[in-house]
Amino acid sequence: MNAAQDLTTLGVTPFSFHSDQPLFRVNSGVSLHEALHHASDLLHIAKQLAEDAAMTKETDRYAWSSHYLQEMVKAVVDDVVKVLDSPVITQERAGNR
Repeated sequence: MNAAQDLTTLGVTPFSFHSDQPLFRVNSGVSLHEALHHASDLLHIAKQLAEDAAMTKETDRYAWSSHYLQEMVKAVVDDVVKVLDSPVITQERAGNR
């Protein structure tokens, strides 16, 4: 079975759609460990910005910042899930039971 540290992102998950076209895409070849670690960091910041947005009535900049960070995190996590749910990985996991 592939060791977890050998698994990398596929780079097939787009995000930030404008006129039905993605502006960005998760890069391929990033270790899943690093990708999830970065996603966790982005979620932490997004959570703090969302909390600030809830407390600040004068501006929506915190809410929009949080929104865009969450969009990036979702793309990273979705790309990781595609790797973990791939037929090869799924078959290898089933064979080790």
